[in-house]
Amino acid sequence: MHNSAGAIPSDLTRRGWNHLIEDVTAGLWVNPDTGLKAEIPFKTVIIEDSLLGAEADLIERTMPAGTYGVVADQNTYDAYGHAIARSLGGRASVFVLDHPHADEEQVRALCDQTRHVEALIAVGSGTINDLCKYATACDGRSYSVFGTAPSMNGYTSTTASITLDSGLKTTKPAHAAKGVFLDVAVSAAAPQYLIAAGFGDSLCRSTAQVDWYFSHLLLGTEYATSPYVLQADDEKAILARSQGLGRRDHEAIGYLHRILALGGFGITITGMSHPGSMGEHQISHWIDSFAGERRPGTVHGQQVGVASVTMARLQEIILGSETAPTVRPSLFDEMDIRARYPAAAVEDCLQASRAKVMDAARVDRFNADLERLWPVLRERLKAMTIPSAALAAHLRAAGGGATASEIGMDRDLYRDAVRYSKEMRNRYSMLDLASDMGILDQFIEEEC
Repeated sequence: MHNSAGAIPSDLTRRGWNHLIEDVTAGLWVNPDTGLKAEIPFKTVIIEDSLLGAEADLIERTMPAGTYGVVADQNTYDAYGHAIARSLGGRASVFVLDHPHADEEQVRALCDQTRHVEALIAVGSGTINDLCKYATACDGRSYSVFGTAPSMNGYTSTTASITLDSGLKTTKPAHAAKGVFLDVAVSAAAPQYLIAAGFGDSLCRSTAQVDWYFSHLLLGTEYATSPYVLQADDEKAILARSQGLGRRDHEAIGYLHRILALGGFGITITGMSHPGSMGEHQISHWIDSFAGERRPGTVHGQQVGVASVTMARLQEIILGSETAPTVRPSLFDEMDIRARYPAAAVEDCLQASRAKVMDAARVDRFNADLERLWPVLRERLKAMTIPSAALAAHLRAAGGGATASEIGMDRDLYRDAVRYSKEMRNRYSMLDLASDMGILDQFIEEEC
């Protein structure tokens, strides 16, 4: 079903992967939390089986400029960047980054390298997109993105995952791409581990929702249903197509792109990353920030997929008890944290850890609330879950790994991430609950 050069098949746009996306971008979708039509800054998000030959027209319609910077790494330039640059002719300058990292140093370098062009076109997925998104948000230029793999939901979020000069990976406010263009044929040719990584990133819906809703009821943090309503139908559709992802089936790839796009919309609508980033993402971010040379070259979505299986198993254990959990005053060792992290990251980790410390009075209130709420809360949380064994089976069907060893990661590194990742964010997840219950170390020993 490849379209001819430059054509956008209207029947697919109306009935296929774009139909719900278009409702949201056009301001027609009603937010169930407010009863109002959702307003998001993304106006052009297109998923098609092929966009080959239409690139210049898409850019000119959505982000007109006199000069463009096409930003890629070597792999994404070979996959699609050369075609995009060729379509724009003399208006395009090409910037092929050498093994880039989404960190503050690279952001500054990209701003400097590209300062003579009016707008940037990111060609790639996580790192390239985050760099262009954040760099242009910092200096006030526009950017668009052509995805090369269905590997994350960041195409349609207004935040960027950036590693600070301190070494700590965090979520930074950024801005929306003027155009998000996702060519399924290009994505289907991506390395299999990147396809599975995107699937792994989408699977965190269940674990993040359980963590976030638990935190909402026990600690009063903000919560919204809109991100999950957006994804509900597509979650069923993509789980039914996990084997298709393993075969690079175009229909499955298109559905994966859509659920990831809708996940990004959920983050944009709520104004926070909590809907898809709780305990499982903390584990991945800890690896990104502190693994150093122990990290085996895994990408974020691979790590999130494995961490989602781990978090689902931990949640199963906690929710399996009819008796409400009980916590005890938090163990907080400042010297231990100071010894564990680079000096530049210590204060951030201490601040995050202090925010979650429970003294005796807070423990008494927490336990009383938990005992009162548990019968109803337990059933609500169980209804949000996907069994850990099912998550693992779907990941493997998609060509991914469901354990640390299956993605080539050292077991002791992964155990450290599960044990210590709660120290880097002030979000209260079931990692924190397990630690405060005194069961986290046993869980790690038996399940990780």
